[in-house]
Amino acid sequence: MVATLFFGIAAVTALLASSAVAASYNGLAVTPQMGWDNWNAFACDVSEDLLLGTAQKMVDYGLRDLGYYYVILDDCWSVGRSSNGALMPNMTKFPNGMGHVAGQIHGMGLGFGMYSSAGTYTCGQYAGSLGYERQDAQTFADWGVDYLKYDNCYNEGQSGTPLITYNRYKNMSEALNATGRPILYSMCNWGEDYPWKWAQTMANSWRMSGDIYDSFDRPDERCPCSGDEGYNCALPGFHCSVMNILNKMAAIQSKSQSGAWNDMDMLEVGNAGMTDHEYKLHFSMWAMMRSPLIMGTDVRAMDAQTLSIYSNPAVIAINQDPAGNAPIRNWRYYVNATDEYGQGEISLWTNSLSNGDHVVALVNAGNTPMTMNATLTDIFFDQSSTGSKGPSSLLQQAWDVYDLWANRMDNATADAILTGNITSNAITDANSTMRYNATKTSYADGLAVNHTALMGSLVAPIAPMGTLTANVARHGVGLFRLRSRGVPSMRRRDEL
Repeated sequence: MVATLFFGIAAVTALLASSAVAASYNGLAVTPQMGWDNWNAFACDVSEDLLLGTAQKMVDYGLRDLGYYYVILDDCWSVGRSSNGALMPNMTKFPNGMGHVAGQIHGMGLGFGMYSSAGTYTCGQYAGSLGYERQDAQTFADWGVDYLKYDNCYNEGQSGTPLITYNRYKNMSEALNATGRPILYSMCNWGEDYPWKWAQTMANSWRMSGDIYDSFDRPDERCPCSGDEGYNCALPGFHCSVMNILNKMAAIQSKSQSGAWNDMDMLEVGNAGMTDHEYKLHFSMWAMMRSPLIMGTDVRAMDAQTLSIYSNPAVIAINQDPAGNAPIRNWRYYVNATDEYGQGEISLWTNSLSNGDHVVALVNAGNTPMTMNATLTDIFFDQSSTGSKGPSSLLQQAWDVYDLWANRMDNATADAILTGNITSNAITDANSTMRYNATKTSYADGLAVNHTALMGSLVAPIAPMGTLTANVARHGVGLFRLRSRGVPSMRRRDEL
């Protein structure tokens, strides 16, 4: 049976990060959670059929086997409270009740997520959980819920300082734990009152910005902060672009840790507002930043390009690396090649991985294709400056370079999966360059044996003290895994 592949959330967490040591307050989200949420594509247009149909496609398309585990029902599912105060689902939208939905999703080997708000009402003006934390947490547990997204609307003014907001969200954290059911706790307070300073001991993730929308870099007055404030944003807002959210991460990325992640919001890939290169950059940088990877499109209607982006195991492996190390932005420069919104910049981001590899992202948010360069001195700046006694030995090593998008699934294969002409499992094996099954072999274990689907394609190496050079598309990214060849041996001179 499919269900035997997944034995609860804790087992899935262990599956995705077999060697990780959890710092998680509840043992969950040892690596960033993955799944699907309906909000970006459907908002309040939710139903039992939508959830179960999406869950089935996640199985059919191989997305579950890549690690997309949670099927999350967002706002607008309730009709209020019963006479005893219990939350009641809309029986028109969910005629068989939430327990049935959870059971069906569990039967497909997936987890079930739900939504509420730490306020009197949810953002859609349905009943919120403020003051009902214990009762609602038990209701969710009784329904078989595995994940709670907990929003911030109508909070009755209980915000404005970190301690006030901490206590409000702590109430639900304690209530969920008291049920005895493992429930991943995803705070959605939009970065208000600096959750990255205090949420690590009571939540598995926290939103660090206002809501995303399907735009690469268009500024919007409803998202008034850009990240250049050194992250001191009094009004997180909404309608925040991909580049807006990415740049906000530069100052706070070190606050993530295993079991407690900065959440950059749901992925917009597939919603038609960006180009293919922009969506690749969006997916790549969310993965590299260790953000939860929550699909936000209509999975049932996705096209080949969308499936191939969400299905890139070489990129997902970066996100699911068990070390959970924080990436850094090594440099950022504004460029003259600006787009119609007056935006244009390039940047270098790097990170170290658990097996000694490193990941490098060359981000071209300029308006023209560019040849971009990063020296080893750029890439290993921290190793040579922070607590070091001189240039790092990493600069003296030669490095193999793997392009993590070079083996992207081709459209013909993706179309064949989408139409059911071939199954995902039919092209998932030890020699596959583009498909992977993390339910059989964790990403960490796959990398330990150099599984081809996780490595990308080998390109030109970097010599000691050398430079990585890549041609990067307009609004695109070059994403690379670096693996050391070691320090080249010196040839001994012949004796006279």
